[in-house]
Amino acid sequence: MKTIRYVFWAVVGLCLILIGLANSGMVTVRAMPLALADLLGISPDISLPLFVVIFLGVGAGLLIGFVWEWLREHRQRAEARTKARELESLRREVANLRGEAAKAKGDDVLALLDKAS
Repeated sequence: MKTIRYVFWAVVGLCLILIGLANSGMVTVRAMPLALADLLGISPDISLPLFVVIFLGVGAGLLIGFVWEWLREHRQRAEARTKARELESLRREVANLRGEAAKAKGDDVLALLDKAS
């Protein structure tokens, strides 16, 4: 299984290297259109290799998707926490009731056996 994992990551790495080599030309990334930049007198731009822009775009998309999904699943996580608290409360209640039942019987050996199970 480890071999398959290593082969998979080697193929992914090779693909990333090939994408980087094929898209190594420099591009200018601008934060606003030229007309607006000329009007305001500022031009926030940067020159980067195209593969960096591609990888940053993919990374930003993944990050936005993960955050969106995390926010979307908030209701399910809150419900699971509530159910877990309720389950723990019921387990404590059952343990207390078993202890009381064993004390009512008056047999110490039975009380220890009930507590162990």
